[in-house]
Amino acid sequence: MRVITYGTFDLFHDGHRRLLERARALGDYLIVGVTTENYDDSRGKLNVQQGLMARIKNVEESGLADKIIIEEYEGQKVEDIQKYKVDTFAIGSDWLGRFDYLRDYCDVVYLERTRGVSSTQLRNDQGLIHLGIVGAGRIAHRFVKEAPFVSGVTIEGVHNRTHATAEAFAAEHELATAYADLDEMLAKVDAAYLATPHETHADLARRALEAGVHVLCEKPLTLTRSQAEELYDLAAARGLVLLEAIKTAFAPGFQRMVAVARSGTIGHIRSVDATFTKLVDEGRELEGEAAGSIPELASYPLLAIVRLLGTDVTSISTTSFRPAGSPIELYSRINVDYAHAEATARTGLGVKAEGDLVVAGTEGYLYVPAPWWKTEYFEARFEDSRDNRKYYYKFDGDGLRYELAEFAWLIRNGATESYKLRGCESVAIAGIIERARRDATTFS
Repeated sequence: MRVITYGTFDLFHDGHRRLLERARALGDYLIVGVTTENYDDSRGKLNVQQGLMARIKNVEESGLADKIIIEEYEGQKVEDIQKYKVDTFAIGSDWLGRFDYLRDYCDVVYLERTRGVSSTQLRNDQGLIHLGIVGAGRIAHRFVKEAPFVSGVTIEGVHNRTHATAEAFAAEHELATAYADLDEMLAKVDAAYLATPHETHADLARRALEAGVHVLCEKPLTLTRSQAEELYDLAAARGLVLLEAIKTAFAPGFQRMVAVARSGTIGHIRSVDATFTKLVDEGRELEGEAAGSIPELASYPLLAIVRLLGTDVTSISTTSFRPAGSPIELYSRINVDYAHAEATARTGLGVKAEGDLVVAGTEGYLYVPAPWWKTEYFEARFEDSRDNRKYYYKFDGDGLRYELAEFAWLIRNGATESYKLRGCESVAIAGIIERARRDATTFS
């Protein structure tokens, strides 16, 4: 019986070994495909630390592979299975269902992944980052599914204020531990991802930083400027990474759009107009002290504004739609003025509008179509349409892998701030959100 499996096998650890052992137990001849850097990039695998030859050597030294091949392109699995007369294809259970199409060629087995595979020694020797998740809601589920695409990170466990929810989350995602006590988890991890209600971010981030843990915090980082400043001061004093998880900031297409705009391609930027709306009837977006379209969505358009125009805001004014009898705004227009430019951020939970981004310059403009916060395509447009340019970029999955890859890179390289989203920019965004909510003129 011939068995085949594939993987990156970066920073080879016990989880890799267990997967190969289980795959080998399915037959008497194991073929292992090791992916190339180019193929890893094409399928959205980020932050691979070791070169191809080093990763092949990892597999060789395990003594578990009878044959090692190189996986270079999409669709190769079908050819390999037929070429090597494979009886069984085996892969980790985090890919459940993704390879069912191979059942036309051989048996397909999904192997349960090893929980809690890494050790302190492994982290010290190979740079594997032990990460804990705080919160078990929708975004946390998506984050866990994106994490395998970032090499060198392992999720240790989860904590949630309702422990039964954390237990169900850990079971679903095959995590080692559902922690009832947050401090216990913080004592066992290198980093924490905070995916809790907005109003809890400041306190939880402070607790994690005080415990010596790096923090990746969902947007908005805080609801006030002073809280954001306090957290960045604390992170700097402890030599820790604090990064706001606005996924758009780290996406390749958005980064390139900012570079094109700031390079002078469209002249001097005089206006930025960014919109993000969605229709919501119920859920956390409409409940609690941090409900409404501004805390829920404004981080994205404000990111575009501060990245393109800077943090030296001269004035802010806001108009919000708040239904009669409701304390929650469902649509807002935030006007942000600068000395030499102006910007508008529109957000909506009960009003739908075209979700595009327009950057107006003295020589042309950039147009990013909806959903611009998942930037895959944008255009530079000019008076003479023959000068127009089109730009195309990948946006893989939900995009959460980009923020996690940047976070891991900062930790591993001893850096405390990302040029893709600086601390002062997150502070500015928090300040605008605070003022927009507090000073809005409302209509119903």
